[in-house]
Amino acid sequence: MNKEIIKTSFIKSIPIMCSYFFVSLAYGIMMEENGFAWYYSLFTSLTVYTGAFQFVLITFLSSGVSILTIALTALLMNSRQMFYSLTFVEDFKNMGKKKLYMIHTMTDETYAVNCTLDDEKNRRDIMFFVALFSRCYWMAGAVAGGILGQLIPYKLEGIDFCMTALFVIILMEQLEKKENRIPAVIGAAVSVICLLVLGERTFMPVSMIIISLILMGRSSKERNGENLECHHTE
Repeated sequence: MNKEIIKTSFIKSIPIMCSYFFVSLAYGIMMEENGFAWYYSLFTSLTVYTGAFQFVLITFLSSGVSILTIALTALLMNSRQMFYSLTFVEDFKNMGKKKLYMIHTMTDETYAVNCTLDDEKNRRDIMFFVALFSRCYWMAGAVAGGILGQLIPYKLEGIDFCMTALFVIILMEQLEKKENRIPAVIGAAVSVICLLVLGERTFMPVSMIIISLILMGRSSKERNGENLECHHTE
């Protein structure tokens, strides 16, 4: 095993570590606060591995939401990652048995790091170890949070606000992109309307379906407009 590849991969993954460990630490604490021991956090992180949805899953598991709602919400919340993998489909095809692991572990953060590796030697090996290290950071934080939650002798009121803060930060990042704020506005507006109309137990999957349909419609309309413009130019 090439030590230089591992060293380079670790250095590339340090920003992900700074993010993942502390967010997953809060996740583990929240799981413990809701009655799920550290090994539940570990098992969930092994099988689900999508931070935003794992936080939502805590509420779903605590409130007895149906499996269909959980599955549909997971699919819609993480559908963007399907498109991430398309960017590296040729790389993944040539990674043999690692292919499925790379697809499963593709996240916003690993995608961003992979996009910076065009000029790196042993690019595919570095991509694999970045994904592996990132997965380990998240699982370590989740387990540490679960254990810490058991050791703390008092209830941590307000720790669940970190989930709200996470989504607020995501929304703010979208609003900072001056060239296209419309998707963020559509998402926020539809979610609020569905919450008021349907209530907190059922609003999420419905709102995400509506948001997805609206955004797909906008994307299709924009592509058609670009095609018409090209024909006029010709």
